[in-house]
Amino acid sequence: MATTTSSFVFLKSLIPSPQPSHTAKLFMHNVPCFQYGIQTRRTKGIKAQYGFNINVRKEHVVIVGAGIAGLATALSLHRLGVGSLVLEQAESLRTSGTSLTLFKNGWRVLDAIGVANDLRTQFLEIQGMVIKSVDGRELRDFTFKEEDESQEVRAVERRVLLETLAGQLPKDTIQFSSKVAKIETSPNGESMLELTDGSQLLAKIVIGCDGIRSPIARWMGFPEPKYVGHCAYRGLASYPDGQPYGPRVNYIYGRGLRAGYVPVSPTKVYWFICFNSTSPGSKITDSSLRKKLAKELIRNWPSELLNIVDSTPDDTVIRTPLVDRWLWPTITPPASAGNVVLVGDAWHPMTPNLGQGACCALEDAVVLAKKLAGAIKSEDPSVEEALRSYGTERWSRVFPLSIRANLVGSLLQWENPLVCSVRNNIVIPKVVRLGPLLEHTNFTCESL
Repeated sequence: MATTTSSFVFLKSLIPSPQPSHTAKLFMHNVPCFQYGIQTRRTKGIKAQYGFNINVRKEHVVIVGAGIAGLATALSLHRLGVGSLVLEQAESLRTSGTSLTLFKNGWRVLDAIGVANDLRTQFLEIQGMVIKSVDGRELRDFTFKEEDESQEVRAVERRVLLETLAGQLPKDTIQFSSKVAKIETSPNGESMLELTDGSQLLAKIVIGCDGIRSPIARWMGFPEPKYVGHCAYRGLASYPDGQPYGPRVNYIYGRGLRAGYVPVSPTKVYWFICFNSTSPGSKITDSSLRKKLAKELIRNWPSELLNIVDSTPDDTVIRTPLVDRWLWPTITPPASAGNVVLVGDAWHPMTPNLGQGACCALEDAVVLAKKLAGAIKSEDPSVEEALRSYGTERWSRVFPLSIRANLVGSLLQWENPLVCSVRNNIVIPKVVRLGPLLEHTNFTCESL
């Protein structure tokens, strides 16, 4: 989301396919399924030799969740010649939500998997950012290219990103209305997934991309994400005749309250309002009420922000308690357990203050896909070792980013009037340098 660059104000970054076994020959045929390491899928019923139902389907690579992490992982594997089955609990792609901001590391991944140019034509490149106080006074402005010539920043509609990724996958890759109810390890080390409809799948590899409240992560022993003390309203304003704002991120900093907006396309503007709250609060199902409460928070703020909220369809306004999980070494479980591994928010949910949640999920996807495809195609495949290698490499990247994002959010949500005055009159106008604070967006990714 567009809260990303607010962080810059304060903090610098820290096989050939195996031959079928005798058991496999017993499988029923005539149902499509993924074959290990090639671009066809062979779904089979398996006899109940392990005490499971007789109509168990066998899959080699199962991805749980068709969000950004899941679809990017499936597409990365597809580009490398490895098929997968994606289980999505919803009846269709979950295209609700607003937009997210992608920096150059996210675009490097999208280039590598072959979808970036399709997206670039639909979304504006953001040239820079401006920071204001609640009275409308401009505190500082930055131009991204002046700080980093290679930087690329665009706000992207979540719906369009998901549809673009899904559109590049083979037909029937995604299986909808498929919510995982239970996961168990079978006697031969494979994973048995039981869905809420009672059906079962036996998978050689399971990739959990099932989001912040991941059942796969819970099964692996991960703690629930922790609420960080503030919530956010977000929305996507619509201007059918064209929106009037220049291509830059606009931030407004108050006391215990901050807001911002950024043009997404010629007709859309994304906005957010982040506010302190001692508890996550109850879920608000009435979208018009969410919009009303969001406006009340900024009723005395610059009118342009209020006008943007007014131009927002009620059903695009969402309220989200912000949470994260810090991956403490030796305390938190590793990213993989046997042939089960986590990607994106399922593993490392982080607050949006660095704008790196989606970017890191995309990075996870290509790193995991390369290691997994290499293991599958090698003469002596070691899937577990590939998954461990992925976890080790990515941990050193996502752990410090999660902590930094949390600290930045805490700093920007200060309520103390003296501290806020120092921030607005000294730190932002005279101290902050943007260039060094963009270093965490550096990521090298070759085409798959």
